[in-house]
Amino acid sequence: MQREFGRNERVADALQRELAKLIRDEIRDPRVGMANINAVEVSSDLSSAKVYLTFVGCNEADSKVAIETLNGAAGFLRSQLAKQLRMRITPRLRFYYDSSGQRGQHLSALIDYAVSEDRQRSGKSGEESEGGDA
Repeated sequence: MQREFGRNERVADALQRELAKLIRDEIRDPRVGMANINAVEVSSDLSSAKVYLTFVGCNEADSKVAIETLNGAAGFLRSQLAKQLRMRITPRLRFYYDSSGQRGQHLSALIDYAVSEDRQRSGKSGEESEGGDA
């Protein structure tokens, strides 16, 4: 039996879609570049929402500035969401920088490095054993 999505998940999904549009179209601050909303977590009473973002082409320091800018514009974004979603209660928004993508890339690079080192070592030991047998 399939699990149906609860109200929190539906609200989080709607917030994610609408916030992506609003940040792209309405926020004209140059400190906020191209934002990617990774996740939205809504509290059980729908009074607050945590929005996790990453920014394309920004380092971590610039991303922190962009997050501060979005937290400053949270009231404006909330009022725009209230118009778009027509909910009885529009959640208070809090923006957070999500570094999981960068951590994932770093871990992937470490794994690739370890695999290449292992291949080099096994290739050298294989050549040595072939030379010893002859």
